[in-house]
Parts: sequence; structure tokens; C-alpha cells
Amino acid sequence: MSVIDSENAPAAAIVGFAGLELTAEETKLFAEKNPLGFILFARNIKDAKQVKALIKSLHKCVGRKDIPILIDQEGGRVQRLREPEWTQYPPAKHFGDMFFENPMESRSALQANTRAIAAELKELGFNVNCSPVLDVLVPDTHDVIGDRAFSTDPSIVASLGGIVAQEYIHCGITPIIKHIPGHGRAMADSHDELPVVNTALDELKSHDFHPFHEISQSIYGDAVWGMTAHVVYPELDEKLPVTCSRKIIFDVIRNEIGFRGFLLGDDLEMNALAQFGDVRARQRLALRAGCDAVLHCSGNFQDMELMFSETPKMTSDAVLRYNRSIEWSQPVA
Repeated sequence: MSVIDSENAPAAAIVGFAGLELTAEETKLFAEKNPLGFILFARNIKDAKQVKALIKSLHKCVGRKDIPILIDQEGGRVQRLREPEWTQYPPAKHFGDMFFENPMESRSALQANTRAIAAELKELGFNVNCSPVLDVLVPDTHDVIGDRAFSTDPSIVASLGGIVAQEYIHCGITPIIKHIPGHGRAMADSHDELPVVNTALDELKSHDFHPFHEISQSIYGDAVWGMTAHVVYPELDEKLPVTCSRKIIFDVIRNEIGFRGFLLGDDLEMNALAQFGDVRARQRLALRAGCDAVLHCSGNFQDMELMFSETPKMTSDAVLRYNRSIEWSQPVA
């Protein structure tokens, strides 16, 4: 990814689109509105030749040589590049379970796994992966997280999540740690409804926040991006979910956890945010709360038009955090 200029900053949004290639309408909209970047899903992927051509067209339509191209390639249930064209990778919990038997073997296997994913992504033209999941499992964690998380032990999550983040950075892929400040205690799927987590602040600090804090305070803390949780924590904010809460983003994510990287709000169209208005209103809340950019995933053209009617350019602070992160984006030889 390349440095962006505050005076000519792109729109503070990363968006999906409908199919295997851009439509004329999408091309016109993106050229006019200049989103920060794009995210691809299974609906956008057929084979390597098609993906490479598609990514090339994304660069061309916004007129910038190098832009963030995101994908969810965690392994397990959540990976958009699938067999037989690409490798099927194990879920995060596989490595967490392995850690209890042989920590060294677990770390080594996870390093190799992450490098293999990175190589496939780089070959196609992706430069940002929405991984690792740093949510800490509890006995009643909803299946929407489930085996996507490493462990019930915050220290193991921090250790293994740190390996994933470092390996991606070394390979020239920007990692996104999610779902900050923690989605593991949520008993509902935020795609369907708004989870509420009634847990004391001290417990959240020592347990759920720990992996995010460890990676945020590491030497590569500027390099990682973060993705917010659409979860209400009444101990932190009685009414608003993390994505829309200025109090949580500044008091908890920025100050308590110490996250100083680029902060991306999770998908605006998830039903967890349904009560907060249309996509424009949700975008407004998220950006005012302190998200550096928002994510719009469905590819619904009318909703994107509506959102872009109010999407501002990235703020100078967001540009600074973005540019700081990409100083790390060149792979280590």
C-alpha cells in the first residue's frame, strides 16, 4: 500500500461489491467517491486469473496505484479462498489446542500456516487480511466465534495472535486484529442481533482486553489494524455498541488497551446496528465515535449510494495512522 495525502484523502470507507467483476455502475460510483479500499468475498472469487484481473480493475477505477484490498482468510469456517483452487487451512482453535500439548510445535506450525496463507494472498494481489481473531473463549461463547478463536486463556490468545500478526507483517500483509475490545463473551451473533455483555470492568481488563493490549503495546503495534465489535458493554457504555461509542473507543481502545493503529468499524449492515438508523446514520455514528473508516460489505448498490452520499474524507488523524501502518507493509527479505 502507498502513502496517502491528507489534502486529497480518500473517502473513509472500505466496500464490497456484487460479483466477479465490477459493473459499469459500480465502476462509476467508485471512481467518483474514491473509497479507501475494497473487501472481497466468496461471491467475488472464481479462480486465480479472475481474482487478479478483478483486483487490477479495482486499482484502475479509483486511479490509485496501490490500495487496501481486504479479505477474510482466517482458516476453518472463515476463508474466502477455497479448495480445490486454494488450500483449506485449520481454524485458530486447532493451534490453541495444540499449544497445551506442545507449545513449541504449536508456534512453529502456526508460523508456517500464516506464511502459507500470506503467500497465496500476495500472489493474487491482496495486502490486508482480517485476521487474527483475538477474542477469548468462555464456556458460552456463541458459535459465530467458536473455533475461530485460539483459546480460553488470554495469554495463549495473545501469544498465538502475536505470531499471526508478526508473520503477516513480515510477509507484507497488514493484519487486522478483531473484534476489539473482545467478542468472546457475546451470547448472540451480531450479524443477527445486538449482543450485550454484562461483565465487570476488572474482569474485562484482565481477560478480554489482554490480547489486544499485548499486541497494541508490542513493537509492531503501529502496523496492525483493528476491527471493532458490535457489542454493548454496559460497564463501559450503557447504550451504544463499541463501534458507535466515543467513550469506549477513546477511553478503552485508545487509552486502556493502548491501541494506536488504524481502526476499522465492522460491517455497517449487520443487524446489531439496526436500531441506529439507516446506513448513513450508522456511518455517522461510527466515524464520530472515532473509527478511522467504516466497512460496508454486502455490495448492495443502493445502500452504497446512500452511504456515499454522506461519507467524508478520512480525517488527518486517520491518514496519519494509516500511513504509519503501511511503513511496515513491505515484506522482509
